[in-house]
Amino acid sequence: MRSVKSLLAAGAASLISSMAFAADMPIAAPPPMYSPPAPPADFGGWYLRGDIGFSNQSVKSVRKSDEAAYSQLSSFSQTTDFDTAGIFDVGVGYRVNSWFRTDVTAQYRGKSNFKGTDLLTGSAYGTPYSGIDNYNGSKSELLFLANAYVDLGTWWCVTPFIGAGVGASRVNISSFTDSGAVNPLVSPGATPSGFPPVVTAGTHSSYATAASGSKWNFAWAAHAGLAYKVNPSLTLELAYSYVDLGSGTTGALAAYDAASLGNTFKFKDITSHDLKLGVRWDLSSPPAYMPPPLVTKG
Repeated sequence: MRSVKSLLAAGAASLISSMAFAADMPIAAPPPMYSPPAPPADFGGWYLRGDIGFSNQSVKSVRKSDEAAYSQLSSFSQTTDFDTAGIFDVGVGYRVNSWFRTDVTAQYRGKSNFKGTDLLTGSAYGTPYSGIDNYNGSKSELLFLANAYVDLGTWWCVTPFIGAGVGASRVNISSFTDSGAVNPLVSPGATPSGFPPVVTAGTHSSYATAASGSKWNFAWAAHAGLAYKVNPSLTLELAYSYVDLGSGTTGALAAYDAASLGNTFKFKDITSHDLKLGVRWDLSSPPAYMPPPLVTKG
């Protein structure tokens, strides 16, 4: 009987000792649980860009620098037209965040052929006359802009955007010619002073050329388009731009015998509707998110 009691006492002491040792041990942390990745941060970064496209240009008026010549007219009408020309530009930009970015661009606008016609009537020394002037030439520009854009959200990798830019343009006018005809020709200088002017019946032609001329202007543009993200580093753009290029001028005007006429022709308010296809190469794309490794129990 005594041995049974001793055995029970020893077992109880052993159990109490084990429980005390277990209470002193640290509690194991629960197994880690998978949590969803955090949303991507709003990041910035540098990018390069390049564009090609074509222009659709217009000009408000083309007039001689001698405005007094127009004050003698009783009627005057003008039509002008430019051929389409190519556009090429490069630039560097910075994306501030997911919706705002800026860039600076340098653009060469290829030569565009120009055609214009003036129809006019007037009166000189009491003699009415009518005439026509036909203009031909070519025009090209350099355009430098600082631009800012707002991206309007992304759907199926396509992001519509709007933007605006300001800068400077260098307008170059070359190969300008002016061929005209007047009927009848009034020649006041052909008779002595005090005598009536000489009026020669029939149609009389004239021809003049102008040296090349260039002019720097303030320029601005408004942009709109769609961007398609091909991968984290490459984005394609289809964009429209309305561009105000300022004014242009020819060099000095000379008659067919090279005698200087002392005038130039002014191209006032040149604007263009441009369509461009571009590419943006992101130089600092964020690393792709890597999920944590799977934990397996052995």
